[in-house]
Amino acid sequence: MTLNFREIILTLSLLFLINACGNYSFTGASIPEGTESFQVNLFENNAGNNPGSIFEPGLDRDFTTALQNILENQTNLQMVQSNGDLLYEGEIVEYRVSPMTATSDLNAAQNRLSLSVNVNFQNIKKEEDNFERRFSFYFDFPAEQQLISIKSEAHEVIFERITQDIFNASLAKW
Repeated sequence: MTLNFREIILTLSLLFLINACGNYSFTGASIPEGTESFQVNLFENNAGNNPGSIFEPGLDRDFTTALQNILENQTNLQMVQSNGDLLYEGEIVEYRVSPMTATSDLNAAQNRLSLSVNVNFQNIKKEEDNFERRFSFYFDFPAEQQLISIKSEAHEVIFERITQDIFNASLAKW
């Protein structure tokens, strides 16, 4: 099989284009040269220490796993248990249910589940990217529903938004 000149040029152009995109991903991540791994330490659940917040067992594990998953799915970095090039650590500082709207007889018509985490991000390869920041999101639900009945859906929505915000702040620079 022989390749004509046009096929050779097209193949070389494609290879050059793929090589030029080496430190970028289709998710918008800009990963510094030489960065190969990330580490996500357990996000301690300290929400119970904040007045008005409640302690939710397992929230620390579930949130940590959600952050690990988004980093694994949106980068080609290797997750490690120690000495990662990128380090994510922090704490859950708020987990609360608050009434949002009221009926005419002053009963809650809608509640809001809110979650806030403090994140300490360290980039060993590019220290000017380091930050410590608070990320928050919420899920609204009808007041006649109990938290236990919407908890899975609420956690999924809240975790997705907060972990994407953390990803964007640390690697996409949004």
